[in-house]
Amino acid sequence: MKYSQRVFVAGHRGMVGSALIQRLRPVKNCEVITCPRGSLDLTDADAVSDFFNSESIDTVYLAAAKVGGILANSKLPADFIYQNLMIQCNVIHQAHKADIQNLLFIGSSCIYPRDSPQPIREQDLLGGRLETTNEPYAIAKIAGIKLCESYSRQYGRNYRSVMPTNLYGPHDNFDSANSHVIPALIYRFHKAKNEGLQNVRIWGSGDVRREFLYVEDMVDALVFVMGLEDRVYRSVTEPMCSHLNVGTGVDCTVKELAYLIAEIIEFEGNITFDRSMPDGVPRKLLDTSKLSKLGWDSQTSLGVGLKKTYDWYRSILR
Repeated sequence: MKYSQRVFVAGHRGMVGSALIQRLRPVKNCEVITCPRGSLDLTDADAVSDFFNSESIDTVYLAAAKVGGILANSKLPADFIYQNLMIQCNVIHQAHKADIQNLLFIGSSCIYPRDSPQPIREQDLLGGRLETTNEPYAIAKIAGIKLCESYSRQYGRNYRSVMPTNLYGPHDNFDSANSHVIPALIYRFHKAKNEGLQNVRIWGSGDVRREFLYVEDMVDALVFVMGLEDRVYRSVTEPMCSHLNVGTGVDCTVKELAYLIAEIIEFEGNITFDRSMPDGVPRKLLDTSKLSKLGWDSQTSLGVGLKKTYDWYRSILR
């Protein structure tokens, strides 16, 4: 940063937000601003307006969101679409009203159609039907992209969006009922090992393919994208397709993932797959060539990232 900036991280206690704070705080001329949920309800427009008008923010990283796995999305569709829409609308609109020029919105790869060609390009957005198991959440995230694009087009704001693949790492949600696949598997295998169980049952066939990005790589990409000059960012994006994919360019089956996690945890029992439960999208691999062209690529292999994540998980159980 060439000059002093006050940077607000919305969602600082989540997996991405907490890693982003660790990444930003050592940066020279960067003052990181946070506000806990109990003091600032991002679904309350007046509260967000008052906060921005009193804090003199220069840049916003919008990492706040209601997130969850297939089960949570299936059970709470109204919560997922409403809360995410309200957070995004309030933060983006009130940032504009407070004359905050720079904002980065963090979305999700679930925005893309279920049957997108692989790997999925940014321009595949809105090209087909969404996966039904997380459609409300995906629609909210699509709205966030279009909000950023619209304020940039109409008001000349520097509001950018990145769409990460499946994220994992320290501070993820390890709740057994509402978590994503990696923390859910870590929880189950760790529990099974400690309790001496001989079998772990996993939802779905295990045949679907997924791409996973370690959270420290993700926040490195966020800072990289926000540091790009406007002309450079616009060299690979379009006014109405302005988001960038963030991923590794490598995927694996859920079955391969499960056996890798079991090996890291040293679980020696059986692994079975319940084909009566939903799989979700058959494959979801992102085309990250635009970001790579700008000079950024992920650095952490899946095995290394999983080992770091499991070490962190064990540390919080002590």
